[in-house]
Amino acid sequence: MLPEIIERLNGLAARVSQLKETVRIDESERRLAELDKAMAEPGFWEKRNSERAQEVIAEKKRLLGEIEPVKDLARAIADTLELAHLYEAEGDASHAEEVRCETERLAAKLDRLDLTTTLSGKNDPSDAFLSIHAGAGGTESCDWASMLTRMFVRWAERSGFKCAMVDSVAGEEAGIRNVTLGIKGDYAYGYLKSEIGVHRLVRISPFDAKKRRHTSFASVDVVPDVGEAAKVEIKDADLKIETFRSGGAGGQHVNVTDSAVRIYHLPTGIIVQCQNERSQHSNRAMALKLLKARLARVDEEKREKEMARSYGEKPEIAFGHQIRSYVLHPYKMVKDHRTGQETGKAEAVLDGELGDFIDAYLRWKRKGSPRDGAGDIDLEKD
Repeated sequence: MLPEIIERLNGLAARVSQLKETVRIDESERRLAELDKAMAEPGFWEKRNSERAQEVIAEKKRLLGEIEPVKDLARAIADTLELAHLYEAEGDASHAEEVRCETERLAAKLDRLDLTTTLSGKNDPSDAFLSIHAGAGGTESCDWASMLTRMFVRWAERSGFKCAMVDSVAGEEAGIRNVTLGIKGDYAYGYLKSEIGVHRLVRISPFDAKKRRHTSFASVDVVPDVGEAAKVEIKDADLKIETFRSGGAGGQHVNVTDSAVRIYHLPTGIIVQCQNERSQHSNRAMALKLLKARLARVDEEKREKEMARSYGEKPEIAFGHQIRSYVLHPYKMVKDHRTGQETGKAEAVLDGELGDFIDAYLRWKRKGSPRDGAGDIDLEKD
C-alpha cells in the first residue's frame, strides 16, 4: 500500500507546485517585503496617515491569506511524504492506513484550496450585500423570494458567516417583495457572486385551491461591501434623499418616526434604501454604504467586460438571466443552467446546502479566466 500512497503524495506535491505558480507566491512575498518596509517607516502609524495605514494592513492581510494556506499545505504534504518514505524503508506497513488517511485529508484540502484560488478578484475577499427581488406573479413570487432568503441565511450560518437584515419590504399577502441582507465573512462576495441572476421555482402552489403547478421567479443581486476603502466618489448634488416611516409585515410600523431612508443616485438611476437600523442617521449611513457598494459593482462589471473583450471570452451571465431552476413537482431537482450541476436533494439545497453549486461555479468560472488585478496600493503615496 505504501508505494501507492507515495505515488499519490508525489502527485499532490506536483499540484501544489502548480498552485504556487497560480497564486504567484514569489511575487506576493516580494510585495509583502515592500509592505513590511512601509509599515516600519517613521510616521506610518500617525493619525494623519491612518487611511493609508489601513490600506497597507488590508493588502498585507489579503496577501497572507492567499499564500500562507498554500505554503502550509506544501509543508504538510512534504512531511507526510517523508514519513511514508521512512516507513517504506523500514518495511513498516503498520502505519500505512494512518498515512493513507492523512493523504486523503490533504488531497481534500488541496481540492478546496485549488478552488479558492479562483477568488482572486479585487473585491472577492469582501463582505457582501445580497438582494432578492420577487418577480411577476404576486403572492407566488413573494413567497419564493422568502424561501430564497431563508436559503441564503441558512447557507451563511452553515458557512460561519454573520448575516443581518439591512432592508425588507413584505409582500401584500405573504412572503417578501424585496430584501437586502448584509453578509460578513472572508470571501463572502467571492462565493456569493455565483448567485447573481434569476432563480426559478416550479411547484404545486400552496396558495392555489385547485392545486395547480406554478412557476415563480425571483432575481438575486450581490455587491461587495467595499467599506471605506472604495475609491468611489459620490457627490451630494447627485443624490436625492427621502425619508419615510419604517414598516413591517402586515402594515405594522416599526416606529412612528420617518427613520427609514431611500437614496436615489441620479447619474446612474440606482436606488437604495435602509429601514432596519435604529435611527435615521444609521439608516442613512447604511444606505450610503450600500450605494457605494453598488457603484463599485458597476465599475467591476465594466472591468470584466473589458477583460472579456481582451481575452475573447464569452460574457458572464448577467443579472436578469435565469441561472438556476428549483423543481419540486412533478419531480425534485435543482439544476444550474451555467455549469450543469444538479441534484435531486432539492429540500437540502433550499435549507442552505449550496456548496456543490458554488464550487461548480468556481470551476466553471476558472476555465480560461484571466486573473483580476489585486489593486495594489501605491506605497510611495504621501
